[in-house]
Amino acid sequence: MEEEQSVAKLPLIEAECSARLGISNIDYDQDQHGGVGSLDSAGAPVETRSTAVLCICTFAAACAAFTGGCLASYSSLAESGIIADLGLTVAEYSVFGSIMTGGAMLGAVISGRMTDFIGRRRTLWVLDIFYIVGWLAIIFAEGAWLLDLGRLSLGIGFGLTCYVGPVYLAEITPKNVRGLLMSISQSMTGYGASFTFLVGSFVTWRSLAIIGCIPSLLLLLALFFIPESPRWLIGVGLMVVQTSDGLCGFLFYMSEIFDSAGISSTLGFILVAVVQIPSFVLTAALIDKFGRRTLLMASATGQCLGCFLTGLSYFLQVYMGSYAFGMAQIPWIVVSEILPINVKGSAGTLCNLVNWFCSWVVSYTFNYSFSWSPTGTFFIYAGMCGFGVAFIAKLVPETKGRTLEEIHASLTHIMQ
Repeated sequence: MEEEQSVAKLPLIEAECSARLGISNIDYDQDQHGGVGSLDSAGAPVETRSTAVLCICTFAAACAAFTGGCLASYSSLAESGIIADLGLTVAEYSVFGSIMTGGAMLGAVISGRMTDFIGRRRTLWVLDIFYIVGWLAIIFAEGAWLLDLGRLSLGIGFGLTCYVGPVYLAEITPKNVRGLLMSISQSMTGYGASFTFLVGSFVTWRSLAIIGCIPSLLLLLALFFIPESPRWLIGVGLMVVQTSDGLCGFLFYMSEIFDSAGISSTLGFILVAVVQIPSFVLTAALIDKFGRRTLLMASATGQCLGCFLTGLSYFLQVYMGSYAFGMAQIPWIVVSEILPINVKGSAGTLCNLVNWFCSWVVSYTFNYSFSWSPTGTFFIYAGMCGFGVAFIAKLVPETKGRTLEEIHASLTHIMQ
């Protein structure tokens, strides 16, 4: 009974993330809405859409693994042809065959940090570029150096694949089919090797490289349709939203804004401080009652209104008060809650870096944009705040009332 109440009381965060990303939870929809025929807001069957996205995600990971199998067995089939056509010595061909493992080691070293810093989906893009470049280098090679470069590039791609493929699928797939889909994807390495052994017996080494490149091109196509892992997207997105709304421009050059508006800087600073301090206190009092997401929405909406009013009449206090009410501290709270222990260091570093990079962009460009058009500058920031409202509404889940263990468990199982 206790377990049932716990399940009812704690809808999973990633179910919310998945729904907002358009990867609605099949199990959740069936349990909560009474069956397979649940419809989303657009009237499309939720399960159908979810299944299609999952199939494309699995297909993408399978293509990456299949390519790895192809390149692993490629040197066995191509040895006699390459040596005969290009005149390689045994030593040179040994370098060509083994250099793939060196590339794989390099890919393995950078795989964890890369997936945390640029995201799972972008890492798939990177490894596919390595795959395609590697195959093309082999296809057009006329000497040992280009062959080795291509094989090295393929090895880097395969090293990245061995990490990001399972991680991406584990975060995207629902619990009831996770094992099946991940097994299918991982087994594609063996299928790729077997396929190469079969086909390579009947075609030339260049033709085999062309055939080996096909799964990489299919992966390239699939990457346009798969979503990013929501945990990474939310953490980085919140940092962009927090600092791209003009905050550093206001903080660093507030006296210039007041002077331009014909307002005493001293009076303006006092009013901003008077508005901000109660807002910080109010946020601390309300955050566990109304939740992070609700306060973020209210804060971003107030900032949007404040920027708009500042653009019309330099009414800066509304913006600063709204920022202090939620956006100043809650993004850091949410990011610290959603990042799991095993990537908290590197992913937290990325979020911190993104935060300060956006702050630098705003602070550096503020004077230029302000001299161009004060009103236009604030309207641009209002637009960024409006984007923040939409981002929070669509992607950011509520974490109030959940332990870190529950949050991390739910984020590990995206469609559970």
